[in-house]
Amino acid sequence: MAKYFLIAGEASGDAHAARLIAALRQHDAEAVFIGLGGDKMQAEGCRLYQHYRNMAYMGYVEVIRHMKDIRANIRIAEQALLSQQPDELILIDYPGFNLRMAKFAKQHLPATRVTYYIPPKVWAWKRWRVHSIGRYCDRILGIFPFEPDFYARYDYTCTYVGNPTAEAIEDYKKSVVRSEKLDVRSEESDYIALLPGSRRHEIENCLPKMLAAAEQVASELPTIRRIIVTQAPGIEPEIYHHLCDGHPLVSLTTDTYATALHARAAVVNSGTATLETALLGCPQVAVYHLAFGRLLGFLRPVMFQIPHFTLVNIIAGREVIRELLVYEFTVESTRNELRRLLTDTDYTTRIRQGYADVQRILGTDRAAETAAALITSR
Repeated sequence: MAKYFLIAGEASGDAHAARLIAALRQHDAEAVFIGLGGDKMQAEGCRLYQHYRNMAYMGYVEVIRHMKDIRANIRIAEQALLSQQPDELILIDYPGFNLRMAKFAKQHLPATRVTYYIPPKVWAWKRWRVHSIGRYCDRILGIFPFEPDFYARYDYTCTYVGNPTAEAIEDYKKSVVRSEKLDVRSEESDYIALLPGSRRHEIENCLPKMLAAAEQVASELPTIRRIIVTQAPGIEPEIYHHLCDGHPLVSLTTDTYATALHARAAVVNSGTATLETALLGCPQVAVYHLAFGRLLGFLRPVMFQIPHFTLVNIIAGREVIRELLVYEFTVESTRNELRRLLTDTDYTTRIRQGYADVQRILGTDRAAETAAALITSR
């Protein structure tokens, strides 16, 4: 019976960790799972020391504002690791926190094996972190097919296990095919989808501009009758109600996949959701907000080592979807791109061709099962 300590600091990590727990249990039915994460991990039988809703801080301003809470979470994790002495520490993304935990485990828990499942995107920015990952982790399990070559350039070994987002979308599509016609974009698809992110500050900063742009487009195009806003797990519904009150076309849903699958077009906060939206076949524009956005826009060539920011474009190796980042993310620019998505069929055809390339590149390996087999082979 093995004891696994998992750390996921946000909604997407919670979902990936939950699938990994289920896969690990197939190898060891008596395994014990503990850690920091969310409701989905808990539903799979993981005992939580802290919920990710109290951990998901992103951006310099948010981190500084919540430094006291971050330090408290670090103490909670360190004390739990020392008391539990797990056989395996499994880290899921969330680099600032998890790299600290990897170093702590190497220093204080010599019998604990450290696995980074879904390592941070060091190939995009903060590339120096690659050495911390390689030094403090016994195993690196990547979810993008280009990651093994990237790590090899620094003499570290990374194994591509498949992409969990592609896996989840494929499973979802199969379930939809069994119950209804998949390619439905007619009367049921008279709406624009807004996916404003999974963190409170993202939602508060992105959703107002998304709503304003979508409402302007809906007023110009009579075929658009609704605007559907997706709610992230772990976020209080009152936040969405407060932001959406007074917008008569708007309705809320927690069913992100179904919403993106049938929408005419979507505005998506950059992150995993852009890849989900692409694999579901919905034309989209990606947006991203950061405090001091104009300053960071000037620093982008220095901070980022890649020409594209969204996963869709990075995987494809070219611009498939438009990226409106920081100071480029305005109501006007979002409205213009959204209107093009809804009126230019040649444009959306090229986008869907790009989506097909992304699906092909990701392949069909099932990430959680492949990762679980490697982890339990120690």
